[in-house]
Amino acid sequence: MNSHTLCILDAFTTQAHDLNWNAFQSLGTLRVYDRTAPDEIEARAADADIVLTNKVVLSREVIARLPNLKLICLMSTGTNAVDLAAAADRGIPVCNVPSYSTASVAELVLAFMLAHGRAVEKHHASVARGDWVKCEDFCYMLTPQREWSGKTMGVVGFGEIGQAVARLGIALGMRVIAYTPHPAGKQDLGQAFVVLETLFRESDVVSLHCPLSSETEGLVNAQRLSWMKPDAFLVNTGRGGLVDEAALAEALKAGTIGGAGLDVLSTEPPKAENPLLSAPNTILAPHIGWATKEARQRLMNVLEANIRCFLKGAPQNVVNGVGV
Repeated sequence: MNSHTLCILDAFTTQAHDLNWNAFQSLGTLRVYDRTAPDEIEARAADADIVLTNKVVLSREVIARLPNLKLICLMSTGTNAVDLAAAADRGIPVCNVPSYSTASVAELVLAFMLAHGRAVEKHHASVARGDWVKCEDFCYMLTPQREWSGKTMGVVGFGEIGQAVARLGIALGMRVIAYTPHPAGKQDLGQAFVVLETLFRESDVVSLHCPLSSETEGLVNAQRLSWMKPDAFLVNTGRGGLVDEAALAEALKAGTIGGAGLDVLSTEPPKAENPLLSAPNTILAPHIGWATKEARQRLMNVLEANIRCFLKGAPQNVVNGVGV
């Protein structure tokens, strides 16, 4: 095994400050880079036969300049950082890590909902400033306090994460409606499948969990925002491109909807001029849905297993059809 060379191109966000790559040392010579610029890929990975990447893009041109490459491991579920066809043309399997962050992402959806509904952090900051000490009454409210029980949750996309979010909604006592283009065979959790217009019109919270594709890009546009209730809350922990950001910012400013909780934006890190950075009633997080320690450890465990399976001649979690 030790004749192999592994190159991790962007390790920092996965490892952060609380995990390490020690388990990978036995797989071969290991080189770990926190971050890699596009013009550094070839120099760092030219002799590697196994390359691991999260967001560093391996295009057809880059793959062609890595002569020893035998395996690409995505440190993610999404596959858009790698030209899958180019890898297939070279007979290189591309493996991803499915399902590692399901619970973490679903919990973040709930965190956005509770942050919007109760604004605990804002009230804590007020108490810390001494506002409660000076208050004439035993309590005060800086924002409307909202209960989610009895409300309607709309889930767009009903894969593993969408289903996990639906379960949390049901646990809160919510009615759950969902949209998926392929409802047949989906698990019955008590949800009702509806068309998109019905979902946007009837939901008190809309949570996005569909993949980004040519069909879903800009799915949340001005028209669908106009269908939403004026106090409805939009959550996006999927992909930033699912939302027309200018249209959402305008809807938030106009009060067309009540608020938004966003963990993803169309460009990450965002440009300073992104209108959602200053939109009212908006809660923004820097793509942390996947980033609990537990989820990242699961990610690293599957990465290691993906490599070990490949070295045994039985690659797993292959997303481009090579070797399966």
